[in-house]
Amino acid sequence: MKYGFLDETGDVSPFKGSRFLIVAILITDSPRSVERHVKRVRQKLRRKPKSGEMKASHSSEQVVKQLLYRLAKEDITIVSVVVDKQNFVKPLADNEKLYRWAVGQAICHCVRRWPKLTLYLDKRYTTKSLRDRLEVEIRSMLREHYQEAVLIRQEDSQNQKGIQAVDFIAWAVGQKYERNDERFYQIILNKIREEDVIDVARLF
Repeated sequence: MKYGFLDETGDVSPFKGSRFLIVAILITDSPRSVERHVKRVRQKLRRKPKSGEMKASHSSEQVVKQLLYRLAKEDITIVSVVVDKQNFVKPLADNEKLYRWAVGQAICHCVRRWPKLTLYLDKRYTTKSLRDRLEVEIRSMLREHYQEAVLIRQEDSQNQKGIQAVDFIAWAVGQKYERNDERFYQIILNKIREEDVIDVARLF
C-alpha cells in the first residue's frame, strides 16, 4: 500500500491571479517519516505558526530549504500537474472545474503506477456537496484504472502534516514556473517522477 498527500498552488481564475495552477502529490511508503520531518522543522522555529500549520508561503527561505532537504532524503516520489492558464479563450461557467480536472489528472498519473493508494487531500471545500462532487469526478477519471483500491480522504491540512509537507513541494514547483526561480525545485528534482505540463487550450 502506498500513501499520497496532495496539495496545490496557484488559483483557478482564468484571467487573473497566477498564470499556473499546480497540483503536487507526494507518494511514500512511510507517512510517519514525512510527518516527523514537518514536526521537527516546526519545533526548531523560534516563532511558531499561529495555527500550528506549516505553510511554505508563510515561511522563510531557510525554513523552506530545510524541510525540502529533509524530504529529499526520504524514499518519496513526486508527481505534479502544471496547468498553464495563459491561453484561456473564455471564462468557465465553474472555475472549480479546472481544479477538479487537475487533481483527477494528477491522481491518474499515480494510480497507473501504484493501484493501491490511500490519498489525503487538503479539504478545500467546507460544503459536503462540493467535496462529494470532487470525489465523484476523480473516480470518473479513474474508471479505466483501479479506483476500487484508491481510498480518498479530504482532511484539514492543519491536522495532517503530510499535506503540510506537500504544500512545500507544490510551492517549490510553483516558484519554478511563476517566478523562474529553480533554487527550491532543484532540491527535490531527483524525487520527481512525473511533471505533466498542460496548456489549458487543450482542455477547454
